[in-house]
Amino acid sequence: MVKTSKAKKGSVENVNAKLALVIKSGKVQMGYKSVLKTLRQGRSKLVMISSNCPAIRKSEIEYYAMLAKCIVHHYSGTNVALGTACGKMFRCSALSVTDQGDSDIVAAVE
Repeated sequence: MVKTSKAKKGSVENVNAKLALVIKSGKVQMGYKSVLKTLRQGRSKLVMISSNCPAIRKSEIEYYAMLAKCIVHHYSGTNVALGTACGKMFRCSALSVTDQGDSDIVAAVE
């Protein structure tokens, strides 16, 4: 059982490192409304949703992502952890990666 928790922690750190690289070199839209806009416009490559995002918002984002044929990643941390992983001092319940830059986060999340 200990092995799985270590592997999960390593994967979270891996996603955080790749997310930091995307923030630095790519383009990201943070926030619920901005995520819906990028999904409607078809610019989104990947959507990340925090674990404590309200269920109705989560299902709406998943529905738009399904229509846009976009990958959805359920971030294991809360909205505070997702905001911190992005290097921001505020909470973020959802974010959309429109340009991954130097990172390979889309391939890693799949």
